[in-house]
Amino acid sequence: MVFPAEPARTVRRGDVDLAVFETGNPAGPPVLLVHGWPDTHALWEPVAAELAAEHRVIAFDNRGAGASTAPTAVPEYRIEELAADVRAVLAAVAPGERVHLVGHDWGGVLGWEVAAAPDAESAIASFTCVSGPNLDYLGAYLRGPRTASRVAGALQQSVASAYTVAFQIPKLPDPVLRLLAPRWPAFLTFFDGIDAALVTPAPTLARDMVNGMRLYRANIRRRLRAPRPRPVEVPVQLVISTGDRAVRPVVHAEAPNWVRDLHTVRLAGGHWTPLSHPAELAAAAAGFIAGAGAARVS
Repeated sequence: MVFPAEPARTVRRGDVDLAVFETGNPAGPPVLLVHGWPDTHALWEPVAAELAAEHRVIAFDNRGAGASTAPTAVPEYRIEELAADVRAVLAAVAPGERVHLVGHDWGGVLGWEVAAAPDAESAIASFTCVSGPNLDYLGAYLRGPRTASRVAGALQQSVASAYTVAFQIPKLPDPVLRLLAPRWPAFLTFFDGIDAALVTPAPTLARDMVNGMRLYRANIRRRLRAPRPRPVEVPVQLVISTGDRAVRPVVHAEAPNWVRDLHTVRLAGGHWTPLSHPAELAAAAAGFIAGAGAARVS
């Protein structure tokens, strides 16, 4: 294990305790890795191993996952709340510094929200997004001119996201998820072609899967129905996984209209590239971090 078994610290925000883990070079530029569903900070173990020599690597369990608090009310899982959690962790672990943010899946969704804040440049040096749509940009795209290419793109992503319809219905997916949890390595082999030996499910996986349904219920319909796209001033790198069966490249079609400094890199992986392509993903993140400049504020 690269991250220690026990959290380095616990950051409290309101009634939520967030378990924070650290590894790597304390003198290196700080990098905060944010996971998605149904993962914990442990998703980043292979990537952290690649970054640790030259970076201070920080990760935490999102609310509802791993060793962090799991609120029961759906509104407590709104993107705004989880993005505020990210900022609370940043303030606790790297006060007075600008941190490089890397987010996967829902971690990418949260990263977009953090990066769009008016004062984002005071805390964020760069943002690398891996398989995480900006729901506001996607909502704006779906409301754009109904050209043939836009309709085709929308249909493509709708097919890829069809499973989220079931996720919207309280209790409906829960029995299936509890059955899926012990078979998670086999599922990732089927879904992403990942060697099952590379997958170590968190002991809280079944619970985390069910808790994570609140993310979908709290955000998807609300954001897609009334998107509020905002400009992003921090440098952004989109990591496009060409074989991603859950998040298609079309979700990023609107990004060039809103992101001042946008870069794109493609990996020949599926949705869980932090597990299947950790070296390539770490190299992309490290290169972008180096190009984005020093993390510390003078």
